[in-house]
Amino acid sequence: MRTVTPRPLIWMASSKKNLLAMPDDVQDVFGFALHLAQIGRKSESAKPLQGFGSAGVLEVVEDFDGDTYRAVYTVQFGSAVYVLHCFQKKSRRGVATPKPDMDKIRERFKAAATHAKEGAAQ
Repeated sequence: MRTVTPRPLIWMASSKKNLLAMPDDVQDVFGFALHLAQIGRKSESAKPLQGFGSAGVLEVVEDFDGDTYRAVYTVQFGSAVYVLHCFQKKSRRGVATPKPDMDKIRERFKAAATHAKEGAAQ
């Protein structure tokens, strides 16, 4: 059996602080999904985030105690797993990700692309 060196996790903006503020059970689910991404696998609960085409942006959704939590990450940039956003979904209308959160994810995705490009240039 070959050993896989996990890719590093890079936390964009407040994503790690936000994750650590979530209930322990939610942190465990998201942590396991991120670990699988680090070793090149995909959690069964990770689904492509709508609105990013085939950009490799994935979302894990976890319901806990009547609340819905989401973690969004990308594996698009080969050298690392970028955690773009972790948040509690506040909207009670539908399952769509609220626009302010989508804007934040898009902004952080661009920052992750820049970070990955700069790292590759070194």
